[in-house]
Amino acid sequence: MSGHSKWSTIKRKKELKDNARAKVFTKIGREIAVAVREGGPDVNSNFKLKDVVAKAKANNVPNDNIERIIKKAAGEDGGTVYEEIMYEGYGPSGVAVIVETLTDNRNRTASDVRHYFDKYGGNMGQNGCVSFMFTRQGVIAIDSEDIDEEKLMEDALEAGASDFLTDEGVFVVRTEPNDLGAVRDDLEAKGYKFVSAEVEYIPTTYTKLTNEDDIKNMAKMLEMFDDNDDVQDVWHNWENEEDAE
Repeated sequence: MSGHSKWSTIKRKKELKDNARAKVFTKIGREIAVAVREGGPDVNSNFKLKDVVAKAKANNVPNDNIERIIKKAAGEDGGTVYEEIMYEGYGPSGVAVIVETLTDNRNRTASDVRHYFDKYGGNMGQNGCVSFMFTRQGVIAIDSEDIDEEKLMEDALEAGASDFLTDEGVFVVRTEPNDLGAVRDDLEAKGYKFVSAEVEYIPTTYTKLTNEDDIKNMAKMLEMFDDNDDVQDVWHNWENEEDAE
């Protein structure tokens, strides 16, 4: 579930194969469990849970799965407790990378993350070493097919959006992080369907890779992060990710 402000990531999400979809379900399941333990199982009063459930539905997680995870997390079953940890570092040629994780074993996760950085020409740094190169924004992506752009823009701005963009068949509504839920709910009530709706780290500058080995190593690093169940999201400022596809 790596992500950045370009939309190759979103296109991949829409074309997930079964094994990749299973991994997405697992990762979102962890987010739901954490949200329930922090704020309870009621989506109407637990806004973090409401946001994660919306994210789950946007990723086509079945309602039965969502309800089962919520019930399990709400029970006094001594289930697994996950810790949120963020790692920062550099990929090949200084690409900035932020790795968000949910883990029940911080030593295992730190070791894995460091290994991926080291193996593919990067290095893990201290918290804060690259996050200053990103801004956190709510990002709502809507498939542009059969959507009136001017009407959507008007609806989004009235709902409290801060920006509106178009890119490769996707309309992108941006919000302040704390406004994401309200804007999403408003647009959903007007009948809009989302490709994704979540808070993202948006790069303020980008790094372009031209060396073929760097491109291959960066693509492989992101693949390893995606394959690790502890890793929830990866944000980076690699400008030409699509060149590796």
